[in-house]
Amino acid sequence: MIRIELDASAKTMTMRIQGSFVGKCAEDAKGLIAHCKRLPKLIVDLSEASVIDSTGEAVLAWLGQLGGEFVAKNSPFQLACERLHLPMVSGVSPASPILARCGRSQSNSVLHNK
Repeated sequence: MIRIELDASAKTMTMRIQGSFVGKCAEDAKGLIAHCKRLPKLIVDLSEASVIDSTGEAVLAWLGQLGGEFVAKNSPFQLACERLHLPMVSGVSPASPILARCGRSQSNSVLHNK
């Protein structure tokens, strides 16, 4: 199962990913960001993500190309970020709310059952 939350403000969007970042679920996460009309600074919080596959890594690389910065507190995701040369956020706690605004809603979440 995966849960994706988007919190946005005028300056920052935080994408929180919880659970398995794999396959179609990872592609759906990409779709959430692709639909944003104007993308502010993007922070991708992987602190509560548990599993990643090659599709998930490809989506992380794409988010990195968009200028995303990453928070990863667990080994598989720290290693994936290092291997993909993704920039890590410094000084941001994964639990701290960073609110943002994307498109028409202040907060969005998607929940997928595997």
